[in-house]
Amino acid sequence: MKNHLDERNGLDGNLDGRGGSGRLSRRGARAYQMAMEAVFSIPIAIGLGYWADSTWGTGPIFLLVGVVLGFSAFVLRLLRMRALVEDDTGEGSEEPDRG
Repeated sequence: MKNHLDERNGLDGNLDGRGGSGRLSRRGARAYQMAMEAVFSIPIAIGLGYWADSTWGTGPIFLLVGVVLGFSAFVLRLLRMRALVEDDTGEGSEEPDRG
């Protein structure tokens, strides 16, 4: 039995990745999860650095370490997401034409 929101949004509960437009696929859900992890890695790391500095009175040292670690985690997550997208679309697997 479909609920009212599913009917209004055109969803039929099919999450196997074979759905048409308007349906949430597993690949789409995974990409959304990875994007959220990438975005939240920066403020979480900065917040932990700020907390460590305020707890131990060390000045901006841990805050700067948090900034570096947060942006590093952000970049690594984006690179992994790019690899996932390229694997799904088949990009990068072909050799360029040498005309």
